[in-house]
Amino acid sequence: MRFIPLIMLVLVGLSAPVLAQDAVAGKTKAAVCSACHGAEGVSVLPDYPNLAGQKQKYLETSIKAYRDGQRKHAVMSPMAAGLSDADILDLAAYFSALPAQSPAK
Repeated sequence: MRFIPLIMLVLVGLSAPVLAQDAVAGKTKAAVCSACHGAEGVSVLPDYPNLAGQKQKYLETSIKAYRDGQRKHAVMSPMAAGLSDADILDLAAYFSALPAQSPAK
């Protein structure tokens, strides 16, 4: 009987909707990102970070922060403004799956 509240919490947590990420869809969505962050997530511009190989959760949190106005950047804020949570998960899945590389000097 003591475990009923714990079991209820677990069941509620399991029933919450979960957004699945799709790296293949992320690759398609990332086409616009390539202008600054490179075709494979490795930037050729010194002021723009590499996204390839970054941790997925970091990418999700960062992009959401740009979208939601918690982080501000003249280019990234408007780029992220129209992204849904599913778009962000897909992009993060794609970039985090790419091998990390050093930018060309």
